[in-house]
Amino acid sequence: MKKFLDENFLLQTPTAQELYHEYAKEMPIIDYHCHLPPDQIAADINFNNITHAWLYGDHYKWRAMRANGINERYITGDSTDEEKFQKWAETVPYTLRNPLYHWTHLELQRYFDIDTILSGANANEIYKETSAKLQTKEFSIQGLIKKMNVKVICTTDDPIDNLEFHQKIAKDGAVAKIAPAFRPDKAMNADDVAGLNAYIDKVEAVSNVSINSFDSYLSALKQRHDYFAANGCKVSDHGLEQIYAEDYTDAEISIIFEKIRANQALTPTEVLKFKSAMLYQFAVWDHEKGWVQQYHLGALRNNNARALSNLGPDTGWDSIGDFSQGVALSKFLNRLDTTNQLTKTILYNLNPRDNELMATMIGNFNDGSVAGKIQFGSGWWFLDQKDGMTKQLNALSNMGLVSQMVGMLTDSRSFLSFPRHEYFRRILCNLFGDDVENGELPNDIEWLGKVIQDISYNNAQKYFNW
Repeated sequence: MKKFLDENFLLQTPTAQELYHEYAKEMPIIDYHCHLPPDQIAADINFNNITHAWLYGDHYKWRAMRANGINERYITGDSTDEEKFQKWAETVPYTLRNPLYHWTHLELQRYFDIDTILSGANANEIYKETSAKLQTKEFSIQGLIKKMNVKVICTTDDPIDNLEFHQKIAKDGAVAKIAPAFRPDKAMNADDVAGLNAYIDKVEAVSNVSINSFDSYLSALKQRHDYFAANGCKVSDHGLEQIYAEDYTDAEISIIFEKIRANQALTPTEVLKFKSAMLYQFAVWDHEKGWVQQYHLGALRNNNARALSNLGPDTGWDSIGDFSQGVALSKFLNRLDTTNQLTKTILYNLNPRDNELMATMIGNFNDGSVAGKIQFGSGWWFLDQKDGMTKQLNALSNMGLVSQMVGMLTDSRSFLSFPRHEYFRRILCNLFGDDVENGELPNDIEWLGKVIQDISYNNAQKYFNW
């Protein structure tokens, strides 16, 4: 019987163990998509306690606690941080076979050298030990980043953000390169005309461009795109249910924009046309600058109206959606490719039924100009666990070149989430190790080790050109 979470965790063969320990383990980390707050990095704060570092904003844990019957007071409510940690610790033993069980104990080990199993019985002891360490210089935010050997972090930033904290980081220096990512979803959200109108006013204010037409709106947003580029941005990101690729004319979009500014309701077709026009324009700008564009597709958000009203978005009420992806995605990519305006692109899929669709779609637009130009991104959100990662890696292996994959990302709001890269690398090494042991791959450890290192770090370093 194997020991839980020992040095060979998830590594089921001698080959897998050699690949991980000799090749993958020490590779640095490029975390090219996350939701970490740049203000906290700039200030290099120390967290007040483990709850502050671990449970604030972590809707993965919140969902588990709710499923375990924990009252909302101990999740997002007014109980003390110590009480909240106690309730999380009482929940952990019930997370068996959920990736939270692995992540929780990996993070305790890697950051705090704690290898005991967290439970309600030892919660107080672990709360005190971890919280005390978090007050030291070694455990400041930049200390945590350094501890995990992170070289690059890409945050997620709204076009109206002034990027003052990224500018401070660039001026003061940091233990890793911290770059913004352009996330313009609010700028195209025609589902909410009133909200979009208010957002357009904010774009007008920050850009100092008078927005009285669709063309002037694009001019203002282009200015923000340029501003991001001037502040070190090389990537964009969208979180969408699906790609929008409705046919439209410039005249139609101008009229739709006038209706938006007049706070008039749009028809469903007008909403799709406006989103399609905006999405295309953002992609053209990304190509002009040589950015990498990312599309996170398939989340069905804000399912619980009562909870959304009480707590707001991003508090744990989202799920996998069953949107149709293929036709619109093909049409969108093809339109850009036809005029040679398709930049490097990463597609993230949230519904595992579409893995093979995504794995074959990227092959339609890999043109030989860049290795792995169009990427099938790692399993994300509900799929960033052993089964989800394995299915994604197998689909990509079977229908593309997994050797050109740009590896893992955290997509996290927590500075304690970087062991997810280790988790991914162990799963990756185990897959390759199984194939060697089964005689499905040659026992060429030197070459396999190089491929593992490329997927872990080198491919991303070359692809993003940091």
